[in-house]
Amino acid sequence: MQATAYTYDPETRSGSVLLDDGTPVEFGADAFDAGGLRLLRPGQRVRVETAPGTSGPDLRITLVTLQTF
Repeated sequence: MQATAYTYDPETRSGSVLLDDGTPVEFGADAFDAGGLRLLRPGQRVRVETAPGTSGPDLRITLVTLQTF
C-alpha cells in the first residue's frame, strides 16, 4: 500500500502517514526500524505494509519504507 509521510519524530522513530484516501495512520518505531530507514521527511512517498486482518480504524502498520518505482 502506498502513502505519504505526514509526521515523523526522530527521537522516538515513530510518526504517521496519510493514506491515499486522506486517512491518517500512526506507526511505531518497530515499523520504522523494519524498513531500514534512517530518516523520514513529511511529504515523502512511502510504501507501508499492514498486519493481516487489520483495517479501518484498527489498521496497524508493520513496515514503512521508501516508495521506489
